[in-house]
Amino acid sequence: SMGVLGWGVGGIEAEAVMLGEPIGVVVPEVVGVRLAGAPQPGVTGTDLVLAITRMLRAFGVVGCFVEFCGPGVDSLPLPDRATIANMAPEYGATVGFFAVDGETLRYLRNTGRRPDHIDLVERYCRAQGMYRTPGSPEPAFTRVLDVDLGAVEPVVAGPHRPHQTQTLSEVPDSFRQALAEHRGPDARPKRTDTRSDGDVAIAAITSCTNTSNPAVMIGAGLLARNAVERGLSVPAHVKTSLAPGSPVVADYLGRLGLLPYLEKLGFAIVGYGCTTCAGGSGPLNAPVAAAVKREDLVLAAVLSGNRNFEGRIHPQCRLAYLASPALVVAYALAGTVDIDLSAEPVATDPDGSGVLLSDLWPNDAEIAELAEGALDPALFDARRDEIFVGDDQWRSLVGEAGALYDWDPVSTYVQAPPFAESVAPEPQPLDDIAGARCLLLLGDGTTTDHISPAGAMAPHSPAGQYLTGWGVAPADFSVLGARRGNHEVMVRGTFANPRLRNRLTDGREGGWTLHHPTGEVTTVFEASQRYRAAGTPLIVVAGADYGAGSSRDWAAKGTALLGVRAVVASSYERLHRLNLIHMGVLPLQFEPGAGWRRIGLTGAEVFDVAGLEDGIAPGATLTLSVTAPNGGTRDIAVTVRLDSETEVAYFRHGGIVPFVLRRLLHPGGTG
Repeated sequence: SMGVLGWGVGGIEAEAVMLGEPIGVVVPEVVGVRLAGAPQPGVTGTDLVLAITRMLRAFGVVGCFVEFCGPGVDSLPLPDRATIANMAPEYGATVGFFAVDGETLRYLRNTGRRPDHIDLVERYCRAQGMYRTPGSPEPAFTRVLDVDLGAVEPVVAGPHRPHQTQTLSEVPDSFRQALAEHRGPDARPKRTDTRSDGDVAIAAITSCTNTSNPAVMIGAGLLARNAVERGLSVPAHVKTSLAPGSPVVADYLGRLGLLPYLEKLGFAIVGYGCTTCAGGSGPLNAPVAAAVKREDLVLAAVLSGNRNFEGRIHPQCRLAYLASPALVVAYALAGTVDIDLSAEPVATDPDGSGVLLSDLWPNDAEIAELAEGALDPALFDARRDEIFVGDDQWRSLVGEAGALYDWDPVSTYVQAPPFAESVAPEPQPLDDIAGARCLLLLGDGTTTDHISPAGAMAPHSPAGQYLTGWGVAPADFSVLGARRGNHEVMVRGTFANPRLRNRLTDGREGGWTLHHPTGEVTTVFEASQRYRAAGTPLIVVAGADYGAGSSRDWAAKGTALLGVRAVVASSYERLHRLNLIHMGVLPLQFEPGAGWRRIGLTGAEVFDVAGLEDGIAPGATLTLSVTAPNGGTRDIAVTVRLDSETEVAYFRHGGIVPFVLRRLLHPGGTG
């Protein structure tokens, strides 16, 4: 967002880089997004990013470098640019980039950078031809997409994906469509004595780039002020929270006198960092949770984060919508997503009058004026000075000094990982996969959030039972993400998403599968353990776009720990395919148009993959031999999605960590 070219890597790549392995990125295209016009009044940075995310997903920028250019860039303050750039994984790009310009220097001044540093940035970038001005020539791009910022309306994204944008008037239809997908085409919203389908159970202004954008946070505070002054309140069934990414947000909201209004509506600060977006909201209000369990209600979460994939936010919220912080407050006041906020009253005031969103929406000029006066560089200086100090709890931690970490064998949070327990000087020769069974048969659009351990743990789940066995009470389970240092917990939470639909169990939701030898439906983890005991290798068969999403590292680590040797899919998301290779799992791809449905696979077959013993080349064709339960056998051509010699080397070594360790520990070997 400010001219520093950098992109995220997953945990697996980060581990390898820490061990000295360079991670290269192949950039197939550099795509230009030419922005024109200026946002309409009332359109926030969140609206812009959600709309641009949808456009870029449709335009197809997976794996590309995306640079935003054109005269519309001049109308975007740096926090809006940061929100747009931060969504690069959601629109599929490797990076979203804005060149250095006057707005970059303004941001550096406002956040307390030294004048000599700012001067150096400007002089260096101008000397290198990297400094953008309104008259700068447009760079050469592979492709260019034109986006009119003035055409963007206030939107939310949902109910399941960041690119499913809906205008406010379209939200009720999107809710009803999701309801029909769950209950059938003739389903109508269910209303009980206490709760209704479409109720907002969670409204969270949660840590993400949105909460580091002063304009949208001040806008949320002003809307809260206006609502409180009209006598409005948030219904009791809505669980509210505010978790900014930085204490500076609390500083300027407090300085402006807006924090008390947010607190009055339930948006008190619960902490700083990832909360609801990572499944850390905690339980729903007890009566709401009971009603969901009793009536199978379809409830919604509305949050200001980046990610709303199925099952990620809360297991009892089937729907999740991304919205600007101000709209999060508005939906909390309404208490439902079955409402057209562009036309229907948000709520009724104490006099019985309907209050429209337009009655509450803050004025852009007031937001700009308050933001200009509240953002004192001294706020950033003060917080920066104390960033490594920590609070009393942090300072009271005691640890043993030493060159190596002293593993605690009874810790339920951190255990020695098994990924490099024994690394011989040379890798074992590759062997063919013989007699494999299908652990999961998955449809199109299975995300890493369906795969990766995330969110809360139920006491009856394999992860919950494991912790109970170690004496951990359910109230102390925390969330799976907090225990990612314990592979025993994480492998039990892999493929355990409450919205996962495994076709081997007729689409039953959750972490269930069919154990083929017995015909018993059991948990994915239990089935994997039975197969492991019998020496049976496993594969996963999936549809298109396998592995889009977030929480990427454990989506691959957990797959490998379950004993999965290969995944066969119609197509892959770029990073998940790489991560599978990094964990020694072979990605195979059906020929175009030949997915598992068209081929007629049921998942009950026995699978053999031949040709590995002879060595494999990037993009080679292998034979997937399939033996049906009736004994009939057929061969299916599949492509090896090892796309480079480096990827072949990683796979041959059993993954990137063994590869790096062999190079470090056994310099004379092939690692």
